Amino acid sequence: MSAAEHYLSDFRQGFYNFAMRGRHLDAYSAYKRVASKDHINAFDREESSVGLVNAKGIGNPSWRRSLPHMLVATLSSFLFGYHLGVVNETLDSISMDLGFSGNPLAKGLVVSTCLGAAFFGSIFSGWILDGVGHRRAFQLCALPMIIGASMSATTKSLWGMLLGRIFVGTGMGIGPPVAAIYVSEISPAFVRGTFGSFTQIATCLGLMGSLFIGLPAKDIVGWWRVCFWVSTVPAAVLAVCMEFCAESPQWLFKRGRGTEAEAEFEKLLGAAHVKFAIAELSKSDRGDELEAVKFSELFYGRHFKMVFIGSTIFALQQLSGINAVFYFSSTVFKSFGVPSDLANICVGIANLSGSVVAMILMDKLGRKVLLLGSFSGMAVAMGLQVIGASSYASGSGALSLSVGGMLLFVLMFSLGAGPVPSLLLSEILPGRIRAKAMSVCMAVHWVINFFVGLLFLPLLEQIGPIVLYTIFATFCLLAVIFVKRNVVETKGKSLQEIEIALIPPQ
Repeated sequence: MSAAEHYLSDFRQGFYNFAMRGRHLDAYSAYKRVASKDHINAFDREESSVGLVNAKGIGNPSWRRSLPHMLVATLSSFLFGYHLGVVNETLDSISMDLGFSGNPLAKGLVVSTCLGAAFFGSIFSGWILDGVGHRRAFQLCALPMIIGASMSATTKSLWGMLLGRIFVGTGMGIGPPVAAIYVSEISPAFVRGTFGSFTQIATCLGLMGSLFIGLPAKDIVGWWRVCFWVSTVPAAVLAVCMEFCAESPQWLFKRGRGTEAEAEFEKLLGAAHVKFAIAELSKSDRGDELEAVKFSELFYGRHFKMVFIGSTIFALQQLSGINAVFYFSSTVFKSFGVPSDLANICVGIANLSGSVVAMILMDKLGRKVLLLGSFSGMAVAMGLQVIGASSYASGSGALSLSVGGMLLFVLMFSLGAGPVPSLLLSEILPGRIRAKAMSVCMAVHWVINFFVGLLFLPLLEQIGPIVLYTIFATFCLLAVIFVKRNVVETKGKSLQEIEIALIPPQ
């Protein structure tokens, strides 16, 4: 190549880069000029993806770089699922060994104490994350789980068990919001949905793992203590491996540590994508990132709509009755003569299967489509259970409709209503309030979760399955309407593109 040709090639490349930068500056200026609704319309019409348009022709970053960091983070979701199910098969053995087998209130406390502590852990998770960062937040999630599980495994009394469950519940509350935010912030945009689905899969694996490990508890004295000891291993692995994982570049940038953010981007995306990733962060920086977020900011002004959408989606997710199915599926199956261990296995397989399918489809069909299809399918499944509980079905027909409807309900939940909300919230919530807003939305989840678990059996006895399942189906249909009207598609978009599009400038 001659010197003239070489100079001409450089000029063309420089002009192309300049044009690309100008295009994005123009797009950003356009976003700033239009009203909120126009932001959303422009956002929905935008067809270019981060890697293909913005990274100077070099394509998408390799997903393999961020994969190990994501897998370590999902250990917190595995622990979340494990501790939800660890007392399912072992509760009778625990009550006999600790001397409260004839006390249903004490049994209920062993389960619900963990949920109550998770609520408080969730409330403070945003402040912990903003204060110490994602890596330390994961370690602060693992530590109480190790302490609590060890206390539960060695206790000789009910009070020791309850104290251990409080520690475990605190870690359970911190983990999910931190995991959802961390995975969304370290994942390349084109696989963020797939990576986000791993948290739901890990929760399913933890739940199934606790059920399988708990099976010998009925035959082996003291086996329940082994079940608690086992959980300390993944918790310790999470705490240790987080020392070697990347910190969220968004968190570092928000704290004014730009050089460290660049280093983490290089670790997660590769050196070729660092400059563009930092430029993307700079776009959404409105000059107030370092200011402390006041709790009241989440409930008024330009951020309220996003918090309202997130809280409502989580509330509708729980009001659909999904955790009533998870908590009391054994009771329902037993009424039809189906063994509890077989029931739990079937529910676990349905949940895991749907989660794997959701992982495959998340970045192809998008979040909104999966949510709409999931809630619609859940309404149909509840309708089958209503028919199964009515006088129109009897014998084997009632069994097929009720059991089949319940398994279909779990399957449809795991296709969208399970994995999507936490991922979607971590995408649509602005970076400045993301951690604290997520903690508030998750707290709503825990409150509704607690009351559904508390009131399901009494309501089942008082108003009957037909009315109760109809109420659950109605909430599923309300969720379809709400998602259709309020949720925008986010697949393939960078977090900064989403923030610019959805949150108008002050």
